[in-house]
Amino acid sequence: MTVRKKLVPVLCCLMAGPFFLNAQDKIHFGKISPADFEVKAPSFDPAADAVVIADVGSSEFVGNNKGWFTLDFKHFKRVKILNKKGFEAANEEILLYTDGETVDGLKAATYNLEGGKVVETRLDDKSVFTDKLNKYLSVKKFTFPALKEGSIIEFTYTEHSQYLRNLQPWAFQGEYPSLYSEYQVSIPNFFQYVTLSQGFLPFDVKTDYPRHVNFRVTIPGGADRDETVNFDDDVVDHKWAMKNVPSLKPERYTTTVNNYISKIEFQLARYAFPHSMTKDMMGNWLTVSQGLMKLEDFGADLHSNNGWMDEVIKTITRGAVSPTDKAKKIYTYVRDNYTCTDHSSLYCTGPIKTVFKNRNGNEAEINLLLVAMLNHEHLMADPVILSTRSHGFTNELYPLLSRFNYVVGRVVIDSSVLYLDASEPWIGFGHLPERCYNGHARVITREMPLPVYFDADSIMEKKLTTVFVSNVGKGVIDARVQSVPGYFESCNIREKIHDKSEKDFFKTIQTAYQGEPEIANVSIDSLTLTDQPVGVNYDVMLKNDTNEEVIYFNPMLEEGYKENPFKAADRKYPVEMPYGFDETYILNMEIPEGYVVDEIPKSTKVTFNEDEGFFEYLIVKDDSNIQFRSRVVLKKANFRPEDYATLRDFFAFVVKKQGEQIVFKKKK
Repeated sequence: MTVRKKLVPVLCCLMAGPFFLNAQDKIHFGKISPADFEVKAPSFDPAADAVVIADVGSSEFVGNNKGWFTLDFKHFKRVKILNKKGFEAANEEILLYTDGETVDGLKAATYNLEGGKVVETRLDDKSVFTDKLNKYLSVKKFTFPALKEGSIIEFTYTEHSQYLRNLQPWAFQGEYPSLYSEYQVSIPNFFQYVTLSQGFLPFDVKTDYPRHVNFRVTIPGGADRDETVNFDDDVVDHKWAMKNVPSLKPERYTTTVNNYISKIEFQLARYAFPHSMTKDMMGNWLTVSQGLMKLEDFGADLHSNNGWMDEVIKTITRGAVSPTDKAKKIYTYVRDNYTCTDHSSLYCTGPIKTVFKNRNGNEAEINLLLVAMLNHEHLMADPVILSTRSHGFTNELYPLLSRFNYVVGRVVIDSSVLYLDASEPWIGFGHLPERCYNGHARVITREMPLPVYFDADSIMEKKLTTVFVSNVGKGVIDARVQSVPGYFESCNIREKIHDKSEKDFFKTIQTAYQGEPEIANVSIDSLTLTDQPVGVNYDVMLKNDTNEEVIYFNPMLEEGYKENPFKAADRKYPVEMPYGFDETYILNMEIPEGYVVDEIPKSTKVTFNEDEGFFEYLIVKDDSNIQFRSRVVLKKANFRPEDYATLRDFFAFVVKKQGEQIVFKKKK
């Protein structure tokens, strides 16, 4: 399925006109021959489930009868379905603003080759559905009929938009390989856009051609006669095209592939009509920040008197002995008494007084309420806008608010700066969820909006697991496991227990062990102390057949890496882990009664990129005991594509080494 969002490019966008795959071949809607079915998975993407044969589009400004301009966006796309997994490519959605955007000329068809002849099945108009998402947005949906393995599908439509800010973006790359992708945009000189491009693939075509155009705009006269205005101006036809574009699919440790697919998007910067004053449309961070602080859906009430809070805050802060203590009490109250309904919002849906009363809201509403309550107590608090890791990067240079989808709070107390998110019940004071660590963010104030950076490289998760293995006799080994995970893993544990139960949590641990283990004496320390990591403790009873001549024992038990998280041969975009980490595992073990050590793994230590990490595997024994330590350290979270092979090899070594076993042999 492909979904087109405003200013967020995805797979498809375009026009129903001719274009060239090579010097001779033209493609038009409805012109299908038996030879077209010979398309197979391309050599550069042999595992593809579908192939985009052509994806072509255009955007053009047209004078309308409302005294202004309309953006006409034309879209043509043809796809070959290779197998059933590719059926998802036959689901299409067109996202529209309910007021001001329409679609016409929608045609779609499925073609199948039967007995050497092309059989066409057209999409029935009654099979096109429109769903209203909210008061602003609706989505037009359709699924291609008569779909089979080997089908060719295609569609075309024209979208008319009154919103000139929404000059359609274009993605040349997506989840299926594309043989040809082209986008043409005709921009008059009086509309000036910033063009933002990204991706690792070069353009096969990138041209700009100026031409002179006559525009016709009709100005409604109301009770009087309409007035038609004709004027000339220069237009630049921009054209971009790519051939043989490989698919780009999410791999492990990827925030979102939208950060790396080859795409172009646009932001309206200004109007510059002849003989008129230039009108700035984009603004700068100061003007945008000031606008947000005046907006009722964002900052208008943050510094108001808000007397309706008086009695509640008086009760909340009773006994506070310092500004930090007061801030913490307010934060804890909001976190523990308000339910978050959505974690991807930039604006409020109503007054924060309503949120205060109803005790629920999206994360923006909850955190803006928190900021307002802190300001009520004369603490220096401001909202911070950011984009979560799955939403994509923001742009530090241009104030593109569509790139932001999340709000947290900041409070400054003496020389300390604390960032707060009260939307999650397991996040402690002064901490943010890992989803927030996505680079550039912006503190919103009336005076000086400041950039801040929440980088995953700045986080180091430390985990210590200690195991004491003792003999019980009769072939039973008793292991006492004590683990103190890092802060974010502790948050995940709190969330799991919150959603299910502590019993279910330990049941999951038990099922991870092979055989028929018994888990006993379970406990979790600091479960309600959200500023601290938890402590997980339990005993596990492992049974061995006392008649076995040889016992194989992995000192890692069920900890460690079971498989390499990096399996692809190469990678075109960065590796983005949520944090750096330092994981230490220590085991002290009594040699099983009646056995001696026959084989033991060798100790070793390897480094990663000299000083960016290491893996340590140390093991020693005497006549009755074994002491073992494994430590894996990566000092940062983000790695360049050129580091991928080294990172893959590093983890391959870790997996192999942590899988080695001690061999015990029965005494003669």
